[in-house]
Amino acid sequence: MRHLHRGGVLAAVLTLVLAGAAPAPAAGPDRYANPVSAGFADTFADPVVVRGDDGTWYAFGTSDPLREGEGRAHRVPIARSADLVDWSYVGDAFDADQRPAYAAAGSAFWAPDVRRIGGRWVMYMTVTDTTVSDDTFDTAVGVATAPSPAGPWTFVDTPVVAPRPGAGGGYLWTIDPSQLTGADGRSYLYYGSYYGGISVTELSPDGLRAVGTSTPVAVDNKFEGAYALRRDGWYYLFASTANCCAGPATGYSVQVGRARDPRGPFVDREGQRLDVSRAGGTPVLTQNGNRWIGTGHNAVLTDLSGQDWIAYHAIDRADPYLDEPFGVNERPMLLDRLDWVDGWPTVNAGAGPSDGARPAPVTSGRVDARFGTADLGDWRTESGSWRAAGGVLTGTGTLASRTGTGGDLRVETDLRLTGATTAGLRLGTVDVRAGDGRLTAGGAAVALPAGTDLRDRHNLAVEVRGQQLVATLSPSRLGDPVARVSLRLARPVTGRLALRAEGGPAEFDNVSAARLYRPVRHEVAPPRVGPVLRGYSDEFSGGLDPAWRWVRQDPAATVSDGALRWPVQDADLSGTGNTAGVLLRDAPTGDYLAETKVTLDLGEESVRNYQQAGLVAYVDDDRFARLTQVAIWNTRQVEFGYELPFAGQPVYGGSIVGTPGTTTWLRLAHHVDRVTGEHEFRAGSSRDGKHWTWGAVWTFPADTTPRIGLVAHGGATPSVTAEFDYLRFHR
Repeated sequence: MRHLHRGGVLAAVLTLVLAGAAPAPAAGPDRYANPVSAGFADTFADPVVVRGDDGTWYAFGTSDPLREGEGRAHRVPIARSADLVDWSYVGDAFDADQRPAYAAAGSAFWAPDVRRIGGRWVMYMTVTDTTVSDDTFDTAVGVATAPSPAGPWTFVDTPVVAPRPGAGGGYLWTIDPSQLTGADGRSYLYYGSYYGGISVTELSPDGLRAVGTSTPVAVDNKFEGAYALRRDGWYYLFASTANCCAGPATGYSVQVGRARDPRGPFVDREGQRLDVSRAGGTPVLTQNGNRWIGTGHNAVLTDLSGQDWIAYHAIDRADPYLDEPFGVNERPMLLDRLDWVDGWPTVNAGAGPSDGARPAPVTSGRVDARFGTADLGDWRTESGSWRAAGGVLTGTGTLASRTGTGGDLRVETDLRLTGATTAGLRLGTVDVRAGDGRLTAGGAAVALPAGTDLRDRHNLAVEVRGQQLVATLSPSRLGDPVARVSLRLARPVTGRLALRAEGGPAEFDNVSAARLYRPVRHEVAPPRVGPVLRGYSDEFSGGLDPAWRWVRQDPAATVSDGALRWPVQDADLSGTGNTAGVLLRDAPTGDYLAETKVTLDLGEESVRNYQQAGLVAYVDDDRFARLTQVAIWNTRQVEFGYELPFAGQPVYGGSIVGTPGTTTWLRLAHHVDRVTGEHEFRAGSSRDGKHWTWGAVWTFPADTTPRIGLVAHGGATPSVTAEFDYLRFHR
């Protein structure tokens, strides 16, 4: 979404700029390089990607100009690709004068989410300005329908979720919708943002109306950009945090929680809930020091090998704006591998956004039938009657591929029962069928949710790894299985793939068989913690070490009994004020890790903007990175903020790294890039000093010499004192 700010909300996560980066190497055969939208757009924010009925992929983005200098916003631009790598612009979903009856003239449409529901495609989107009030941001979730992803799209003239007045004035941010069909067969919609938080509501069976009562699932003032999916019995809620649109300063990133129920409560890997003041959130995607920053607002898709991929937008820190400083943020679409390690999603095994040639998604297979012609020469009729027409295969009986299959593989088809009682796939001697109210694989079966109508197109996917077979049935092929059945095979699958329909005809489309992806089992290692460098460290056991240097000394800061105690100042470093004190030490050369343990009782729920304390990497008042536990409105967060000069003024931004306790351990891992000479600082936080959450990287130019220190500022009301146990450096 294009981010607005509510009366200073997230003032601690606004704007910064970083140095330039070299262009990515060119991709080759079966390789690709980010951004994948470069062929048709300079910016393509808030992307969502679906596989259409025609077997090609469609991407939808927020209403913005596509190219520098264009000056005209496209109204939900649509792109198409055969391979998820090379994309072409199809057109806009909506004409310049097309809008629903409740939308005000000039309203924009942001953050679309597109799904197949029943016999049609449904698009949810943010409608930024409605006729409900004179407020220009009385947002609503709108909906439109189409026979195909390419359109034509027709608005429904009532919103799915209407504008909601906020208790603090104005209207809650009713934005960033994401639909999911649950295991119960019911349709759910997640929506919301900082002002109001993220909620979920049940939808009517046609997906066009909210029904019942909404349930909050993620705290306000921390999350937006929801995307939900279901995997292995868990519902996963992806959400973006920090500021989406601070140009080259953007620290946007993706976090996740999971729950057994679509209404939550969602918790992160450490068991921290997403809907409380000290909200959790396991990192999925965050900037890693290469050219890409502000990596967020994601969608998830699956290639034909079964590998998941994350589509998201990011900002090139060397080219942050579409036309001029502080204008439209240039947010192209990126695509990266999404791995699942010990039940949690992470991008590129935790390495983050890619910048360079990478293995491309698998978008064709050993069997790859789209039935665009009447030719069935690659198939052999074993029984019944079969014909291809209008882009689908219709038949009854058994139709076998002439291409053999075997080994670990994924087979799938889009399936519709037009008269058959059951239909599906045969792999070797194993039948996988849908119908009669069940999904069946060999001798195993599960019931389909009540109301499942197989006269509507569903995706049937079968994965075989060794002697384990797993079959799923889903309406949109977007992490939304309504049935899953698992079967232990007596022997690995061999033989030919066949399509089967019993009791009448069925339609098949987009039949594929591809080698099954190889899962990643381990994440990349976190920063290493070596021995303590005693000459650079201070345990605060004998007064303040003479190696410390003050910027604006605060006489209220004292050292006694093994701790530095520093009353939080009514001062700050961000912006042009520069009134806060900074206590600094010289850092070692080369790679090192700095750590402190800070106790700061900020309470919970109450508004205490923006009291904070923690570590800082400091060059001067307009170029620093601070890692602090901080009060941001009603939330308590660990923020990794950054400021430096850009376009003649200091700009500030930040990212969120973990969940603070009253006592929080903080780390900055420093690395010198061997190619650019840049100083890279990666942030980590912990609630117990043992289990660490690692997050974003901010960089400093090679010709700077950052020092490391401590800060305690952001507001003196109510009075609170930060207590630092030590500052340690590790090689």
